[in-house]
Amino acid sequence: MPTPRFGVPTRLLASLAFGTVLNPLNSSMIAVALVPLQREFGVGVATSSWLVSGFYLAAAVGQPLMGRLVDLLGARRLFVGGLALMCAVCAAAPFAPGFWWLVGIGVLMAVGTSTAFPAALVLIRTAVESGDRVAGQKSAGSPGNGSRPPSAALAALTVAASTSAALGPVLGGFLVAFAGWQAVFLVNVPFTAAGILLAVRLLPRPPAHSAGSEPFLRTVDLPGLLLFSATLTGLLVFLLSLADRPQWWLVPAVVVLAAVLVRQELAAPAPFLDIRGLVANRALSSVLGQQCGVNLVFYCVFFGLPLWLGSVRGFGSDTVGLLILPLALMGVLMTPVAARVVSLRGSRATLVFGSAVLLAGTLVVQLLHASSPMIVIVVAALLFGIPGGFNNLGLQTALYEASPPERMGSSGGLFQTFRYLGAILSTSVLGIVFERDLSTRGLHHVGWLMTAVAAVLLLLALARHSGRRRHVGSGDTMSIADGEAT
Repeated sequence: MPTPRFGVPTRLLASLAFGTVLNPLNSSMIAVALVPLQREFGVGVATSSWLVSGFYLAAAVGQPLMGRLVDLLGARRLFVGGLALMCAVCAAAPFAPGFWWLVGIGVLMAVGTSTAFPAALVLIRTAVESGDRVAGQKSAGSPGNGSRPPSAALAALTVAASTSAALGPVLGGFLVAFAGWQAVFLVNVPFTAAGILLAVRLLPRPPAHSAGSEPFLRTVDLPGLLLFSATLTGLLVFLLSLADRPQWWLVPAVVVLAAVLVRQELAAPAPFLDIRGLVANRALSSVLGQQCGVNLVFYCVFFGLPLWLGSVRGFGSDTVGLLILPLALMGVLMTPVAARVVSLRGSRATLVFGSAVLLAGTLVVQLLHASSPMIVIVVAALLFGIPGGFNNLGLQTALYEASPPERMGSSGGLFQTFRYLGAILSTSVLGIVFERDLSTRGLHHVGWLMTAVAAVLLLLALARHSGRRRHVGSGDTMSIADGEAT
């Protein structure tokens, strides 16, 4: 396969894009179908919201689970399997006998789409390593495993995912209006079928000596997997409940589960969640924390600003959509620029710039009032859109640099989990503040919280080292030549 400026074969990248766009596309598209689903099944708003909440919960828990399976069973196998699961459940969705069956289908959709991102990271790394070996460019002092981070390839997948998330509500609205809620699910069937054909044809087959089911059964940490799932599910359900009826009984339950999880993983010979590795690898832990913070701020704006525009300013939904559009579009447009910055200056400079602009955007929130000119609102949306491309690509590149090769799938899954954690935290913040004070003052209170988080993100970005990384030994932990992590 030819390898152009993306750093990996173009056909490989196109095949991976079919899978990586499904999760953001469907998470944003399903929300549009909630109202007709309420009428179809005779359920209320609280019940219908479980279709979206269930998808988010399953994706947040499923990403690291699928990532670990990618590491153990192979990226190609899990990528194709995820698409096949997605195709099957979407074909069955229109025949769901009740609403809760549809919620279960949404959960399976989230699980199926959760294989794509960690599998894509592993396959991209494999392609880059293969190209380095052929070109004779591999060296012991290069980042991570010796390969240059493929910023152009990561940027291409980021643009595809961001564009699909932005177009999801538009596509979903069109499908519901002209073909009913069933079309929101059925549209995935031909798309995933085409993705399966491309993946089977284009994705590289694993080597003959790769791990099979027998090594997997011997090495999988089933207690750790179950404890992690229970702990994370309890935490996310508690956070979701804060906006309405806090489930305080979940706090001690989550604490106990977390303690048992830590004890189990520290004792396990092959832990599902490598706690020692995360503690030792400060670079990777920092990336995960930044991912949570970036998405907390982003979704506070993405969800909170439309609420303020509609309730306080009195704009219609069409006007609100147009005012928010610069936020999504600017993130897509800035991603190629960020890729250039990554290739020239590295992930640190990219994250410093992204975090600085994000901090400036949070301060502009304090300028928004009930009589603010339209231009101020547009400028605020643009300021929040610019760092989207820089932070997303910068963090993906930093993840690629910091993750041990044998844990790339697991790291990619955790990376996506912290994205969902940030999004769910934002809904909790908005629910707590706006439930009591859906006004300009409430928006300013949320803005000050975003400012504090953005300031921490900028400090973390400045604290990053730009030196090259190298693995020491063969374990899951790694040391960094410039002292960033040991």
